[in-house]
Amino acid sequence: MSYIDGLEPIWQEVPTPAYVVDESLLRRNLEILSGLQRDTGCHVLLAQKAFSMYHFYPLIGSYLSGATASGLYEARLAHEEMPGGENHIFSPAYRAEEFPEILQLCDHIIFNSFAQWKHFGPAALAAGRECGLRINPEHSTQEHAIYDPCAPDSRLGIRLAEFLPDQLEGISGLHFHTLCEQDADALAETLAAVEEKFGNYLGQMKWINFGGGHHITREGYDLALLKKCIRHMQDRYGLRVYIEPGEAVALQTGFLVSTVLEIIPREPAIAILDTSAACHMPDVIEMPYRPPVVGSGEAGEKAYTYRLAGPTCLAGDNIGTYSFDQPLRLGDRVVFGDMAIYSMVKNNTFNGMPLPAIVAVDAQHHWQPVRQFGYADFKQRL
Repeated sequence: MSYIDGLEPIWQEVPTPAYVVDESLLRRNLEILSGLQRDTGCHVLLAQKAFSMYHFYPLIGSYLSGATASGLYEARLAHEEMPGGENHIFSPAYRAEEFPEILQLCDHIIFNSFAQWKHFGPAALAAGRECGLRINPEHSTQEHAIYDPCAPDSRLGIRLAEFLPDQLEGISGLHFHTLCEQDADALAETLAAVEEKFGNYLGQMKWINFGGGHHITREGYDLALLKKCIRHMQDRYGLRVYIEPGEAVALQTGFLVSTVLEIIPREPAIAILDTSAACHMPDVIEMPYRPPVVGSGEAGEKAYTYRLAGPTCLAGDNIGTYSFDQPLRLGDRVVFGDMAIYSMVKNNTFNGMPLPAIVAVDAQHHWQPVRQFGYADFKQRL
């Protein structure tokens, strides 16, 4: 695990719980994404819904074309912390009282329905903004229904039966987002469905947005196929191509450092930590998935097996079962991997749990607390 070289001393020094994000690991991903832009001419945007640690926005903005938002606050964050970059926004439904500010912040505004386009489009065009429609190709390539925008009951995107070709004046692009942690083969399959259903309208557009869910920086990802997909849309339809990775920007760049508070002698033993699945990594319960733990093995693989759990009253606040070479003791540090994404953007203070500190590690392996939280942060949320 060479990518964690030099980080072990930091894990022993930081306050816990803490999200620790490493600049060198982040740069590694950004160089891959910047290379994709350079090689194809596509525009890569940070999807802030996955990673909004704005301490690193100047760095990200130096590599990527900009950011994309899911609402007004993310749009403001990108405008303030990544100035000069493109600022796109998509929402299933915009709030009338927020839309004037969105027009000031965003250069590309994507609508989820023709009704939303009819209501807000005139103001967007008058402000000189590029407008797009989100389409739903109705072609699922994944098994996680909760994350599948093409599920039968999905509210996301316009289906072909709902598409109104006579209302496209002023629309400059189409957007789709159907993937979740997937490779380029799923994109290629989806693009075929997009062309089959909406190909007649692509020639009228200036751009197409492939959305997010592309695991571009994961080892083994088929980058060549992704480039082929991008070039196909450029060459056949003359389109500017956007892609909005969130996870791929910060994949494998962060850690959640926790401390063992208690050991309950059961079979297997239970280690209660000062971090919680429910509060600090909710995708563990929602997805669900088993996060990696540095130095651990599967249950029974190593000499000492523990079920790791949080300190909240939720009976299901269990993180997973892991084994270790040495027994865990009170005060030991347990470090979860791949915790930059969908963690600090989704955490909460259920049970009055403190929010983890946010720590940045620079290229010289110097660390600094970017943000620490206390009682006031808990109280002000209520």
